[in-house]
Amino acid sequence: MPIETETQLEQRLATPNQQDIELMRRLSGNVMVLGAGGKMGPSLVRRCKRAIESAGVTKRVMAVSRFSSMEAREELEAAGVETIACDLLNRDEVDGLPDCENVLFLAGRKFGSTDRTDLTWANNVIVPAYVAHRYRASRIVVFSTGNVYPFVSPASGGSLETDEPAPRGEYAQSCLGRERMFEYFSRELGARCLMFRLNYAVDLRYGVLVDIARKVFDGQPMDLTVSHFNVIWQGDANSYALRSLELCESPPRVLNVTGGEIVSVRQAAEFYARRFQREAVFKGEASGVALLNNSSRCRQLLGEPETTLEELMELVAHWVELGGRSLNKPTKFEVADGKF
Repeated sequence: MPIETETQLEQRLATPNQQDIELMRRLSGNVMVLGAGGKMGPSLVRRCKRAIESAGVTKRVMAVSRFSSMEAREELEAAGVETIACDLLNRDEVDGLPDCENVLFLAGRKFGSTDRTDLTWANNVIVPAYVAHRYRASRIVVFSTGNVYPFVSPASGGSLETDEPAPRGEYAQSCLGRERMFEYFSRELGARCLMFRLNYAVDLRYGVLVDIARKVFDGQPMDLTVSHFNVIWQGDANSYALRSLELCESPPRVLNVTGGEIVSVRQAAEFYARRFQREAVFKGEASGVALLNNSSRCRQLLGEPETTLEELMELVAHWVELGGRSLNKPTKFEVADGKF
């Protein structure tokens, strides 16, 4: 079904599937989401809460963020979620957080990282060290990114979890630093972790497909330098994140999270051109490599995404066509030098 409003969008992102509900029946302990005020946090928190309610079990769901937006905090509280204001760069505040057996770590910095590289490193490396130490007795799903991998040919099928990292640019390097902090505390203190290497989640208000669709709709040229990409519906990424709690281990497990397809920028732009009855305009020449994940292990362990690529592309087209809101946070997936 097409999505017409943000209320419908939020509802769909936060509606648990049967696997999420069954997880909550099995899972011991409460759940905490650190960095719950960002793009994915609110819908992930609400999905978790609804899965618990549908499972008929009792668990606390705690959403931790600076909560610069009181509206976001009030919306989560209205959904029955406990909210905790915390500056994760303040170690005393992190150490003062409640104990929790299951932690999803979403905190991090990307946009504007070339302007304040020091702040990027602080958020992406120091904060993980504080959190990993505080929750060394917990399961921790650590949101990471495919940016830690090297650029590869589309013909390769994408990077595997066993491939050596080769981050390009300070943002990607700091993301590998995030992983290394959790890995250190996992190996030294036994924290059970999973590195959730996600790229790229699509909400109708942001994401690679949204970037491409809006450029075609507005008649802007589409850069072909990075010619291919991966995508996954954010609701499916939310489900995978919750169910990854059962996969945490020490030393940490690594899991690539995305859809099963490698998508061509040109073909996606041409789809939207046909859909909008506009002309697709291109610039640049394909470099022959891109940041690509092979998610076969994830799909083997947790099943295929419920939303297909075709459905997702159509959802995006409808949203752009009706003038749906954008977060104005481009993914910058076409950046090849790592300077986000």
